[in-house]
Amino acid sequence: MLSKRLIACLDVRDGKLAKSVKFVDTKDIGDPVEKAREYYLDGLDELVFYDITASSDRRNIMLDVVEAVASQVFIPLSVGGGIRSVADATDLRLAGAEKINVNSAAVLRPSLIAECAEAVGDQNVVLSMDILHVGRSSEIPSGYEIVINGGRKRMGLDALAWARSGEQLGAGELVVNSIDADGTKAGYELELTAAIAEAVRIPVIASGGAGQPDHLYDALTVGKADAALVASMVHYGEYKVSELKQHLHHRGLKMRMSW
Repeated sequence: MLSKRLIACLDVRDGKLAKSVKFVDTKDIGDPVEKAREYYLDGLDELVFYDITASSDRRNIMLDVVEAVASQVFIPLSVGGGIRSVADATDLRLAGAEKINVNSAAVLRPSLIAECAEAVGDQNVVLSMDILHVGRSSEIPSGYEIVINGGRKRMGLDALAWARSGEQLGAGELVVNSIDADGTKAGYELELTAAIAEAVRIPVIASGGAGQPDHLYDALTVGKADAALVASMVHYGEYKVSELKQHLHHRGLKMRMSW
């Protein structure tokens, strides 16, 4: 059985670590480089870096901040925000990113996924999906809709259908980010996460809503995720990375432990 992974998410705005609730009321909360090093030294499995305004601002990602973070961590680093071409993906790889995380631009031009997979390998292409619960309809049969540009634009695209398309186009991993659960600390959207995990054969990362250690356990068992992504609960010092991994280990999950 493969080990489950704990992933920390750095949402970066104007070079500063930021956090929102349901994608609004975003606040600056610290230095992403310092936090990246802190989590790496405490046993984090993987780090995700999102430039959260690159797509909405229609600009390229801040490579200098990516380089600064990459210089401090020696674990897989996944970077997203404003990736529109293979050239953008290549620039990020040169800046130190191991994985390329595509989102809004891939929804607008799905062939971007295949192009990046061919250029850097499908195992290094992550499709991140921002998803809103809207209720079932003929257009959105799962009841979950894809939203782009940092939660600003609904696309009329069913989340399960998009997950399957992303896998077929060459994505090696999916991030299932629930807008409804984001920053609430009330737990992951387990129904959504499990539905997508059952619909694809590639690894699924649960994102949005973690507030206590058992939320991670639920995402990795009930939600059938391969990895759990955390933000607020470590950014605000409520829990340490090592404490979360120890909790999951003691509950019987296979984790990569540093002791």
